Parts: sequence; structure tokens; C-alpha cells
Amino acid sequence: MNSQFLFTLVSVAALAAAATSTIVRADAADGSQYALKFDGSRTRAELMAEAATVSGTRSTEPAGSRVAARTQSTTDAKAIRAEAAQAVRLFQISSGEAGRM
Repeated sequence: MNSQFLFTLVSVAALAAAATSTIVRADAADGSQYALKFDGSRTRAELMAEAATVSGTRSTEPAGSRVAARTQSTTDAKAIRAEAAQAVRLFQISSGEAGRM
């Protein structure tokens, strides 16, 4: 029983030593290495004036929301109805909700 206890103790110690040697330690976690550095030459007043002109020229209408103007048709409605009736009589198109089956 002592040999089994000793073997278990040695194996746990070996695992603990291996685990502590592979732990990754971070330096400073402040993120300063990712900070962007800007060296601007314009003043705050110039930036505010530019921002004021941008909002005045920007459109609030979503892109693609305009509808195309209606085109004027040159065909007569009576002629279109006559063509549709002729197509129904010749079984080129179906009529009614269910149509032909």
C-alpha cells in the first residue's frame, strides 16, 4: 500500500510540475501595444465646422428607395382585353382562378 501511495504522489507531483512549466504568463494586459497614435494638425474648431457641413449635405433617404416614374402606355385597354379573350378561346392561357386541369 505504501508503494501505491508513493507512486500516486510522485505522479501527481510530476503532473503539477509539468503544468506549472507550460503556463503562459502575460505581461501587461492594458492593451497599450494596440493603441493607435494620431498626430493631427487641425484644430477642434476646424473639425466641428467640417462636421456641420457634412450633416447638411447628407441625404437621409435610404439607397434604392426611389420608385421609377410610370411610363405612359400607347396601347389601348380595349385592344389588350380583346387579345386576352382571343388567347382564352384558343386555349393559349387559362381563365378563372383554377384554370384548366
